[in-house]
Amino acid sequence: MRQFSPIDRLLGEIDYSLRTLYGESHGTGRANPAAGFAEAELDDAERKLAGDLMRVDHAGEVSAQGLYRGQALTARDPDTRAQMQQSAEEENDHLQWCEARLEALGTHKSLLGPFWYWGSYGIGAFAGTLGDRWSLGFIDETEQQVVRHIGDHLERLPEADHKSRAVLEQMREDEAHHAHKARSAGAATLPWPVRKLMHGVSRVMTTAASRI
Repeated sequence: MRQFSPIDRLLGEIDYSLRTLYGESHGTGRANPAAGFAEAELDDAERKLAGDLMRVDHAGEVSAQGLYRGQALTARDPDTRAQMQQSAEEENDHLQWCEARLEALGTHKSLLGPFWYWGSYGIGAFAGTLGDRWSLGFIDETEQQVVRHIGDHLERLPEADHKSRAVLEQMREDEAHHAHKARSAGAATLPWPVRKLMHGVSRVMTTAASRI
């Protein structure tokens, strides 16, 4: 088996980030949950709201890619690394679905994508250095917060936008499954101050992504 040098691995990570941000990401090939619904007739205010919400969710999926890639880089157990890589592929499905909704709604992705990706990559890599139990605990807490965040978006989404709703409902189910997998693999419970800090950072990100 070929042994990759540090430069090879760095170039590989840069290539992955560029494909995530600007190219075609590779997921599991699942069908888009929105495919079975007709495009809704939304007024300008509803279309803007749906676009803003989906932009935030897309930015969250960009962050998830960086997070999982960073954690896989520093994971110590091969099974844990494989689990994170599998979750990243499933998150790529979400990335594709959100991007399709943004295009259909006539709006843009967050312009801060490189910041979301590489900031999350650094956080994930650092979490991995603390040990797999803490890294899995970080995933568990992150995914639990994402589930609550998506629930809030489902409540705010225009009622007629069944396509976006179908995407978010499937995403919420997948994120809950990722959290469950992390707990089953031995995730540690993060201290309360860390969970509050993560929540605060998430609020800053969602506010910025909805506007920029």
